[in-house]
Amino acid sequence: MEKIEIQFTLFSAFYAPLIAVMGAGFLKEEGIEASWSVSPPGLSAIKALEDGTAQVIQTAPSQAFGELAAGKTPSAVHFAQINEMDGFFLTGRAPDPGFDWKKLEGADVITFGGGQPRAMFEYACHKAGIDFSKVNVLTPGGVAAMDQAFRDGEGAYVQQQGPYPQQLEADGIGHIVAQSGPLIGPNAFSSVAATREWLTTDAAKAFTRAYARTRVWMNETPADEIASCLQSYFPETDPAALTACIASYQKLGCWTPHVEITPEALDVVYDVFDHFGTLKERYPWDKVCAAPPA
Repeated sequence: MEKIEIQFTLFSAFYAPLIAVMGAGFLKEEGIEASWSVSPPGLSAIKALEDGTAQVIQTAPSQAFGELAAGKTPSAVHFAQINEMDGFFLTGRAPDPGFDWKKLEGADVITFGGGQPRAMFEYACHKAGIDFSKVNVLTPGGVAAMDQAFRDGEGAYVQQQGPYPQQLEADGIGHIVAQSGPLIGPNAFSSVAATREWLTTDAAKAFTRAYARTRVWMNETPADEIASCLQSYFPETDPAALTACIASYQKLGCWTPHVEITPEALDVVYDVFDHFGTLKERYPWDKVCAAPPA
């Protein structure tokens, strides 16, 4: 059986298709035995590709922008999408079915210090018509530190991927008031990447066949069945919270069945980083992405 290592830069239920390709048995049906890991804090999974300890990684097409801006050829090529929508939730202290993004102006909001999560959040605020400079930004650290800070009483709102917000609701600590995704629309948010050399292998073709089947399964299977299949990957998450998270992402439409990353989706990411002020130029699609090998 072919063996591969899959490494995640961030591990959450938002990336469920790449988890389910293992957990639901699709890779084994293609003759692949997969192990997985999460990149150490402060490091990208790109390093695992470069040193050969991983063959497939969870990342984002925007990862390539820095290397391209420096005149380098990225070591990773993004050949399949994971999410075609921003998957962050905004959680407040109280239920607010009539939430208006204007409430963030003057409020303490726990968010990321930089990178794509911050760029997307600022762009969502821009699309909502609010002045981000009026938001009191709190950046306590990574995802676990952000969650703990909100649990400890910091912030009026917190920006998180599922299942963190759903678990906050289950614990009676917070209430989801909004999602960034509908404001931004479809975009090349997160991806599966590998080296160009690996994409020429039979293993890459087998992986992509399994992954294509997984994406269909993610859309056609009830949320509770998916959550049950993936529960072992989230041992500290309440089953009902994980189910609610999966259902929210299915409704959002971030797991569209097609595998390829489209030029149109990449263009929106260019819009986001142009607004963020870090985009040097809009690179040709094939400098960042590649067609799925299968």
